[in-house]
Amino acid sequence: MINLLKNKKISKTPFRKEVLAIFNKYNNAIPLSVVEKELKAFNRITLYRTIKVFLEKGIIHEITINGEVSNYAICKEECDTLGHHHQHIHFKCTSCGIIFCVEVDKFPTIILPKYKINQLEIQAIGLCQNCNL
Repeated sequence: MINLLKNKKISKTPFRKEVLAIFNKYNNAIPLSVVEKELKAFNRITLYRTIKVFLEKGIIHEITINGEVSNYAICKEECDTLGHHHQHIHFKCTSCGIIFCVEVDKFPTIILPKYKINQLEIQAIGLCQNCNL
Protein backbone atom coordinates (compact mmCIF):
# COMPACT_ATOMS: atom_id res chain seq x y z
CA MET A 1 0.00 0.00 0.00
CA ILE A 2 2.73 2.46 0.95
CA ASN A 3 4.70 1.29 -2.10
CA LEU A 4 1.77 2.49 -4.20
CA LEU A 5 2.39 6.07 -3.06
CA LYS A 6 6.10 5.66 -3.74
CA ASN A 7 5.49 4.13 -7.19
CA LYS A 8 3.19 7.02 -8.09
CA LYS A 9 5.79 9.52 -6.82
CA ILE A 10 3.53 10.88 -4.11
CA SER A 11 4.98 11.93 -0.77
CA LYS A 12 3.98 9.47 1.95
CA THR A 13 2.45 11.73 4.58
CA PRO A 14 0.68 10.09 7.52
CA PHE A 15 -2.60 11.63 6.32
CA ARG A 16 -2.26 10.26 2.78
CA LYS A 17 -1.41 6.82 4.15
CA GLU A 18 -4.51 6.95 6.36
CA VAL A 19 -6.79 7.98 3.48
CA LEU A 20 -5.32 5.27 1.23
CA ALA A 21 -5.89 2.68 3.97
CA ILE A 22 -9.57 3.67 4.11
CA PHE A 23 -10.00 3.16 0.36
CA ASN A 24 -8.19 -0.18 0.55
CA LYS A 25 -10.50 -1.31 3.35
CA TYR A 26 -13.57 -1.27 1.08
CA ASN A 27 -14.25 -3.57 -1.86
CA ASN A 28 -16.61 -1.02 -3.37
CA ALA A 29 -16.92 2.67 -4.13
CA ILE A 30 -17.47 4.99 -1.19
CA PRO A 31 -18.62 8.60 -0.87
CA LEU A 32 -16.38 11.19 0.71
CA SER A 33 -18.65 11.18 3.78
CA VAL A 34 -17.47 7.62 4.59
CA VAL A 35 -13.84 8.72 4.37
CA GLU A 36 -14.58 11.69 6.63
CA LYS A 37 -16.27 9.46 9.25
CA GLU A 38 -13.33 7.04 9.29
CA LEU A 39 -10.64 9.70 9.71
CA LYS A 40 -9.60 10.40 13.27
CA ALA A 41 -9.03 14.09 12.67
CA PHE A 42 -8.74 15.98 9.44
CA ASN A 43 -8.71 19.31 7.71
CA ARG A 44 -11.31 19.36 4.93
CA ILE A 45 -9.02 21.26 2.53
CA THR A 46 -6.23 18.72 3.08
CA LEU A 47 -8.68 15.90 2.39
CA TYR A 48 -9.90 17.51 -0.86
CA ARG A 49 -6.31 18.08 -1.98
CA THR A 50 -5.44 14.46 -1.18
CA ILE A 51 -8.45 13.22 -3.18
CA LYS A 52 -7.43 15.46 -6.08
CA VAL A 53 -3.85 14.10 -6.06
CA PHE A 54 -5.10 10.50 -5.83
CA LEU A 55 -7.42 11.12 -8.81
CA GLU A 56 -4.69 12.77 -10.88
CA LYS A 57 -2.16 10.02 -10.17
CA GLY A 58 -4.56 7.15 -10.92
CA ILE A 59 -4.83 5.83 -7.35
CA ILE A 60 -8.60 6.28 -7.18
CA HIS A 61 -11.32 7.06 -9.71
CA GLU A 62 -14.54 9.01 -9.37
CA ILE A 63 -17.94 7.47 -10.00
CA THR A 64 -21.16 9.43 -10.42
CA ILE A 65 -24.34 7.56 -11.30
CA ASN A 66 -27.40 9.54 -12.38
CA GLY A 67 -25.90 12.79 -11.10
CA GLU A 68 -25.81 11.56 -7.50
CA VAL A 69 -23.09 12.28 -4.95
CA SER A 70 -19.67 11.27 -6.23
CA ASN A 71 -18.19 8.03 -4.99
CA TYR A 72 -14.56 7.00 -5.17
CA ALA A 73 -12.95 3.61 -5.60
CA ILE A 74 -9.39 2.34 -5.57
CA CYS A 75 -7.81 1.74 -8.98
CA LYS A 76 -5.64 -1.07 -10.22
CA GLU A 77 -1.90 -0.40 -9.93
CA GLU A 78 -1.55 -0.12 -13.70
CA CYS A 79 -3.67 3.05 -13.76
CA ASP A 80 -1.69 6.27 -14.03
CA THR A 81 -1.87 9.96 -14.86
CA LEU A 82 -2.80 9.09 -18.46
CA GLY A 83 -5.90 7.14 -17.51
CA HIS A 84 -7.37 3.96 -16.19
CA HIS A 85 -6.11 0.75 -17.72
CA HIS A 86 -8.59 -1.78 -16.44
CA GLN A 87 -11.98 -2.68 -17.80
CA HIS A 88 -14.91 -2.63 -15.44
CA ILE A 89 -18.48 -1.46 -15.15
CA HIS A 90 -19.98 0.47 -12.27
CA PHE A 91 -22.88 -1.42 -10.70
CA LYS A 92 -25.23 0.25 -8.23
CA CYS A 93 -27.42 -1.99 -6.10
CA THR A 94 -30.98 -0.70 -5.78
CA SER A 95 -31.39 -2.50 -2.46
CA CYS A 96 -28.26 -1.70 -0.41
CA GLY A 97 -27.16 1.35 -2.44
CA ILE A 98 -23.54 0.18 -2.73
CA ILE A 99 -21.64 0.93 -5.93
CA PHE A 100 -19.28 -1.81 -7.11
CA CYS A 101 -16.54 -1.78 -9.73
CA VAL A 102 -17.12 -5.09 -11.51
CA GLU A 103 -14.30 -6.41 -13.70
CA VAL A 104 -15.38 -7.72 -17.09
CA ASP A 105 -13.59 -10.10 -19.45
CA LYS A 106 -14.84 -8.42 -22.58
CA PHE A 107 -15.71 -4.75 -22.69
CA PRO A 108 -18.09 -3.73 -25.49
CA THR A 109 -16.56 -1.99 -28.48
CA ILE A 110 -18.49 0.98 -29.74
CA ILE A 111 -17.64 2.60 -33.06
CA LEU A 112 -19.04 6.02 -33.86
CA PRO A 113 -18.05 7.16 -37.36
CA LYS A 114 -16.34 10.58 -37.36
CA TYR A 115 -16.15 10.59 -33.54
CA LYS A 116 -13.21 9.84 -31.30
CA ILE A 117 -14.10 8.18 -27.99
CA ASN A 118 -11.60 9.04 -25.25
CA GLN A 119 -13.41 7.30 -22.45
CA LEU A 120 -16.33 4.91 -22.18
CA GLU A 121 -18.21 4.41 -18.92
CA ILE A 122 -20.80 1.70 -18.47
CA GLN A 123 -23.17 1.78 -15.53
CA ALA A 124 -25.56 -0.93 -14.45
CA ILE A 125 -28.28 -0.71 -11.84
CA GLY A 126 -29.94 -3.70 -10.19
CA LEU A 127 -29.45 -6.14 -7.31
CA CYS A 128 -25.92 -7.03 -6.19
CA GLN A 129 -24.86 -10.60 -5.50
CA ASN A 130 -25.52 -10.17 -1.75
CA CYS A 131 -29.01 -8.68 -2.11
CA ASN A 132 -29.98 -11.06 -4.92
CA LEU A 133 -29.86 -14.14 -2.68
